[in-house]
Amino acid sequence: MVALIIVIVLVVLIALFFIAQYNGLVKLRNRVENAWAQIDVQLRRRYDLIPNLVETVKGYASHEKETLDAVIQARNSAMGASGPAEAAANENMLTGTLKSLFALSEAYPDLKANQNFLELQEELTSTESRIAFARQHYNDSVLGYNTKIQSFPSNVVAGMFNFEESEYFEVEGDARGPVQVEF
Repeated sequence: MVALIIVIVLVVLIALFFIAQYNGLVKLRNRVENAWAQIDVQLRRRYDLIPNLVETVKGYASHEKETLDAVIQARNSAMGASGPAEAAANENMLTGTLKSLFALSEAYPDLKANQNFLELQEELTSTESRIAFARQHYNDSVLGYNTKIQSFPSNVVAGMFNFEESEYFEVEGDARGPVQVEF
């Protein structure tokens, strides 16, 4: 009788342990998904600003069609990205084309002084800062989640229920900082 009670208590404790590990993994996975959603919100904000910026520049630099088309194409590619790795690659390309767009303003003094352009420039700078913060929060969430998946004993539960590691949102090269829009 005592042995049966001890076995039942051990089974209940083991079950509670597995439930706690599973719930902890689910909680961390949901944090990663939420953090990715926050990056997506900021990227969408950035994508919404770009057409307005291009239209403003078009009025002053209409013969710079190649640069303007490259910005729009990069924006469309970035919007279609699926997952952090593809999004990071497309964001690198978009950042490069935005730098080209802002370089155009040096050749057009009237554009540099345009109030709408200045407001869009400020909005984009603010959005770039928000993206950087959201990216840091996402990567911190991924670190916690991946560490839990790789650590014993939660790695046993993670393996049993097919929890997979998440990708970091990594920006390469000189695109690591926000787009510089200072004049």
